[in-house]
Amino acid sequence: MVISVFFFSCMGLMVKLVPHIPSTQVVFFRSAISFLLSFWLLKRQGVSVWGIHRKYLILRGLFGAGALILFYETLQKIPLASAVTIGFLAPIFTTILGIFIAREKVRPLQWLFFLLAFIGIVLVQGFDPRIQMIYLVIGVVATVFSGLAQNFIRKINTREHPLVIIFYFPLITTPLSGAYCVFNWVPPQGWDWAILIAIGLFTQFAQFFMTKSIQLEELSKVSIIRYLSIVYALIFGYIFFDETYSILAYAGMGLAILGVVANVWYKQTLAKKPKKAYS
Repeated sequence: MVISVFFFSCMGLMVKLVPHIPSTQVVFFRSAISFLLSFWLLKRQGVSVWGIHRKYLILRGLFGAGALILFYETLQKIPLASAVTIGFLAPIFTTILGIFIAREKVRPLQWLFFLLAFIGIVLVQGFDPRIQMIYLVIGVVATVFSGLAQNFIRKINTREHPLVIIFYFPLITTPLSGAYCVFNWVPPQGWDWAILIAIGLFTQFAQFFMTKSIQLEELSKVSIIRYLSIVYALIFGYIFFDETYSILAYAGMGLAILGVVANVWYKQTLAKKPKKAYS
């Protein structure tokens, strides 16, 4: 999982290195590479690429595409660590939206953790003049879309092959982003081509190692490691873009992470408690 988070962070760094390329065009390159690799893996395993629960698969693809395009936009326009911190709201919106889509319950204490995370994001935005309100809103909307996509995956549950669920993301995203590129194509120059290809490859490497970690160890034990991404983002941002933050902005990041991690820990604790038996 540590390796996976590192590759995801490298992907974010690559996106930020091409701010002159529209985020939707960057998404097209990532999705096209993922489409080819996912299609090849499904055919190799003899699994139908179309799946059964197509309505939820399409919805997952649509909201996932929106989330990725908007997230890449924030990566290109605001400091790296700030964009990553805003992205941490995704698990919270996944839980909140799960009340209505997946019929899941949210405990009162979880709302306190949600509030802590939101206060942290407000601190980051409020004490960092480089973050315009429009990009904060775009980042939050991206996490809402991500939460919707995750809930549609929950609706599918285990009734679809995992590779089919993965495949529907580039299946939807590639033509959508490709249509945009037809009318708004910005010709990549020099190293741009290598960076755009690296974005797709880093994503595949990250997903591979994340899958392996979940196969080899309980999710509850490795999921927290995902929040190492803020450490990578701070390091990359300082080295490559000379990004630094005020003490209050750092405090906001810490508060946002605390709220999200506390919610994950609390849900894991509840899951481990034995259910009461009634006669």
